[in-house]
Parts: sequence; C-alpha cells; structure tokens
Amino acid sequence: MAYDRNAAVQYAKKWALSHNPDYYNFENNGGDCTNYVSQCIYAGKKEMNYKKDVGWYYISSYNRAAAWTAVEYLHTFLINNDGAGPKGVETERSLAVPADIIQLSFDGTVFSHSLFITQTNPEILVCAHTFNVYNKPLRLYNYNKIRFIHIT
Repeated sequence: MAYDRNAAVQYAKKWALSHNPDYYNFENNGGDCTNYVSQCIYAGKKEMNYKKDVGWYYISSYNRAAAWTAVEYLHTFLINNDGAGPKGVETERSLAVPADIIQLSFDGTVFSHSLFITQTNPEILVCAHTFNVYNKPLRLYNYNKIRFIHIT
C-alpha cells in the first residue's frame, strides 16, 4: 500500500493540539512526540508491522512496539524495515517533503524529539506532541543535531 501523504498531514493537523482518544497519551511517561508521529505515519500508511521486538505497532499502551513511541527505535525501524509497514531513508533538508519526519538532538548525542512535517515551502512547518504545536516553523527550534527521514 502506498503512503498517502495527504491523509497523514491531515491527521497531523487534526490532532496536533489535542489527543486522539484511540491512543494513550504518553506525555507524562517520557513524552508523546513519537507516539503522535507514529499515529500520523499510520494515518498515511494504514499498515503496522507486528514483528515481535523489532516491529512497529500499537494495540494498547501496554501492547506496542518500542518503535511506536521511542525516537531512536522509530529511526531504526524505518531505516531497516524490509517487511510490512512504513519504510524510510535519511535525507537532506532540501529533499524533505510534507509527511516526512524530523528528529532532533538537543544535547548533540541522543536524538530525543520527533516532529512531523506539514509544509516545506516557503519554509518547513511541523506539528508535534509533548509540547503540542501546530504548524510551528522549524527555525524556531533550538537543537544541536537534526535528521530528516523521508517515508518512502
């Protein structure tokens, strides 16, 4: 199944400032950013990967893959996935498009925040959770390192 970028972006905008009750809100349990980004990707892909330990899925707050809610695990899953569900490649800022994702490292060593791209022209705008934002310009974030992941 192809990735429906428009559906993913529409989902991101709909739930940027609130929480879909179908998913647990991890805001007080390490952060909700990657959970939200995974929901956005799922809205565009509609396919999970139920592979034990290395998959990408959400059934409940207690029955989910680490990649659904953890920044580094999501990156590893997307870049290495050769089965069901979304796939991704790291890309340059100039090649990022709406419905791709961004991950930030604030300390320069660990990537700890995921953002969902909703617009790239004339500038990159993102929606995100934990600190809920709707179409926030990327230029307003302070970070040490950044990576862009293009969902293929």
